[in-house]
Amino acid sequence: MKFSVFTASTPDWTPEEAATTLAAQGWDGIEWRITDQQPADEPGFWAGNRATWPLTGLEDRIPEIAAVTRDAGLAFSGIGGYARVNDYDNVERMLAATAALGAERVRVTMLQLGTGPYRELFSAARRDLEWVADRAAHHGVQALVELHHRTITSSASAAFRLVDGLDPDHVGVIHDSGNLAIEGHEDHVAAFELLGEYLAHVHVKNVAWRPTGARRPDGSAVWDAKWEPLLEGQVDLDAYFAALARVGYDRWVTLEDFSTAEPLAERTAHNLAIVRAAHTRALEQAA
Repeated sequence: MKFSVFTASTPDWTPEEAATTLAAQGWDGIEWRITDQQPADEPGFWAGNRATWPLTGLEDRIPEIAAVTRDAGLAFSGIGGYARVNDYDNVERMLAATAALGAERVRVTMLQLGTGPYRELFSAARRDLEWVADRAAHHGVQALVELHHRTITSSASAAFRLVDGLDPDHVGVIHDSGNLAIEGHEDHVAAFELLGEYLAHVHVKNVAWRPTGARRPDGSAVWDAKWEPLLEGQVDLDAYFAALARVGYDRWVTLEDFSTAEPLAERTAHNLAIVRAAHTRALEQAA
């Protein structure tokens, strides 16, 4: 198993700082965030993120992205893209860039809930994904569908229904422990077994549901999900890695910790120790 960091979670660092720091800490790879983002007075996960490469002008930045990654001694675990499945022009660009970088796989985002009747959204996304699969095959890469709350693929069951019948060499699924604690959770072993050859990538983060202090008109408590450090949320990491070991998953695990209790460098170093230990315990348990 190899471990990487998604740079959405490293907003304080430039690409060079992210790559060199993560390499020095012992990470195997990096998953670059590529998108056009809003500016911000202070670096943030989603705006003003200094470790994000812009989608605008991406083709001209490919040699630089490759050099920053290679010079640090890191591998690409994939590309964290934001091109939506029905945005053919930008999906094509992301697939081509992934091939040029030798990054092998790239996330293609799914349609959001509430933007139309679910069955219509799902059917349209399936048609779009068939086109994406064909273009991914042309470029020799794999497009990834992430399990993500508030999208048409929040669960493994929904994602499997979307990708079933497509070539798993060119379409796969990202299983995300933290997102599933918000929406879409299913027994991990069952989900992994259902996805089978489509289980292509794993994201790890943690989350906790906590009462906000607000009350609904009927007096019931309002709860909200907040990102938490890896050992503080509701995801049982040992159980998660044990489930991965049980199905023989030994590919990339990418960390995307959006908590802020620890300074960034301490957070990433601590997270690597945590997931390595969880992986070791899972292998010992499976032996």
